Amino acid sequence: MDENKARPSSQLKFTAKQAPETPGVYLWKDTAGAVIYVGKAKSLKARLNSYFSGKRELKTRMLVSKAATLEWILTETEYEALLLENTLIKRHSPRYNINLKDGKTYPAIRITNEEFPRVFRTRRIIDDGSRYFGPYPSADVIDRYLDMVRRLFPLRRCRTLRKRETPCMYYHIGRCSAPCAGKTTRDDYAVQVERVATLLSGDSETLVAVMKADMAEASRSLQFEKAAALRDSIQAIEEFRGDSGVVDFASGDRDYVAWVFDGSLVDFVVFQTRGGKLVGRDLFRERSFGSEAEAAAEFLGMYYGDGRRPPPELFVKDAAGLELAAEWLRTGLGADFRLSIPDERRHEAAMAMAEHNAREDLAKRRREAGDVEALESLRAALGLDALPELIEGFDIAQLAGKHTVASLVSFRNGVPDKKRYRIYKIRSLEGAIDDFGAMREATARHYTRIVNDETETPDLVLIDGGRGQVNAAWEMLDALGLDVPVVGLAKENEELWPHGAGEALVLPKDSAALRLVVAIRDEAHRFATGMNQRLRGKALGFPVLEAVKGVGPARARRIMEAFGSLSAVAEAEPAYIASRCGLDKAASAAVKAAAARAASAGIDGVGGVLDEPAVSGQK
Repeated sequence: MDENKARPSSQLKFTAKQAPETPGVYLWKDTAGAVIYVGKAKSLKARLNSYFSGKRELKTRMLVSKAATLEWILTETEYEALLLENTLIKRHSPRYNINLKDGKTYPAIRITNEEFPRVFRTRRIIDDGSRYFGPYPSADVIDRYLDMVRRLFPLRRCRTLRKRETPCMYYHIGRCSAPCAGKTTRDDYAVQVERVATLLSGDSETLVAVMKADMAEASRSLQFEKAAALRDSIQAIEEFRGDSGVVDFASGDRDYVAWVFDGSLVDFVVFQTRGGKLVGRDLFRERSFGSEAEAAAEFLGMYYGDGRRPPPELFVKDAAGLELAAEWLRTGLGADFRLSIPDERRHEAAMAMAEHNAREDLAKRRREAGDVEALESLRAALGLDALPELIEGFDIAQLAGKHTVASLVSFRNGVPDKKRYRIYKIRSLEGAIDDFGAMREATARHYTRIVNDETETPDLVLIDGGRGQVNAAWEMLDALGLDVPVVGLAKENEELWPHGAGEALVLPKDSAALRLVVAIRDEAHRFATGMNQRLRGKALGFPVLEAVKGVGPARARRIMEAFGSLSAVAEAEPAYIASRCGLDKAASAAVKAAAARAASAGIDGVGGVLDEPAVSGQK
């Protein structure tokens, strides 16, 4: 063993240059002497020098900054280095190595044990007689099943079943059989529940056969409306079965191992299939300061062991760099398996689902924990004095000068802070198309309020646009005496335009900083465009209703507040419209017909308090 205890990065770099060009294991240690990272290398000299040369990733710089000493142990072969690395990781549990913190969850669908059961998604298994279906490989698959159930089987949605004189809206649009109002019997309801259970169990062929028999009986009984409904349901189930995203895994035992990286964060997902059926999913949230291949090899060595042997087929996202790990599993565990990359459609689909699970959870981790790496990368790129913990982003939306609005979104520690979102309806332009003027008004109004209320100012202002929009915002901030950096993000080439810069700053496509500013820009755009569309919808929606005889401005507003959109009005029954909005039968029918015509023509006005932003600013 060779050792050099020195704290400065320059001394660590000097130590790395002294490493031999032989296989071995290296250990980074902190000031207390604790091992913080263990790695292996075919050539210690080449691997350790890579930590100090070229353009290093942020996670690499972070690891070096935490280290005080560097040591290595020589081995005869790279395979021996792998064995030693695995032993040392298990012995020391280094902070920056894979340690398999199990974050697995098993979403399922529950049919409750009640007189009139409910069907919903859950992650809690309660032993109360309820029936559970799953686990499912992703939340998307569950949502597709539940959407199918809600469209085809009119089961109740309410959490608590209470007796009602009149049923709710779901009954009137055919999405609930209204047991609360006595509109169905327990036996008829139970038939629907059993059909749902048949669908969820995967036996859609049996369900379709039963429904075809019911359709034939309805036709013989001249119940043509019922027969048509059954026909449509059968068609929907058959289409769903062909495009449900559920994989036919075929027979055999196999695991699918997928991973997704984002900076130092990595998620591993393992789908376990036995006898051709998906029997489980393991999810692990990790931090890795090695390469992707190094982290994947570490994971396989930690995941499989005496208590869990690889199945005959082990599919991985990418086999590069995993040959030694596979050799160790075969030799050390006596496991006979084949390491493969998916090459058939069913295996590709399974791997895609596993990778989707990993990506979805990694995005959730970013939302929960923040994105310090991206903030540090952005600080360095823009030369900021401090980490931009609070970033505010602006965008302008208008259509031919009408309904011009400015959105303000706020990101704290790299994740949305929606309580601080604001929408500003631009008042000063009077129909003129002037994005610079709109930006001046929005920033002036927002930051005047910030100054007057002495509330928190951002560390960075991001503008959707180039130099002109940046200058417009800067003028207002400067006039208010606020010293806040302003930068624009131009859409065409994703160029950054810091205020006062002579040329654009172009970040690498894989830069964490670019990923963050694009996310803020896109969120500001989504928020502004959504409000602009709602304002346009109001302008179109109210005249549609006001044109109906007996419906004036007040009643039009009452209808839009009750239903939220013209398409919702079109789906409701006239009796329900009458009960909600105080109209007679004829007026309700006329309102429904007018809304249906408008919706079919692409007009879906949205109005009333239902569609105002949850948090709004000055209007």
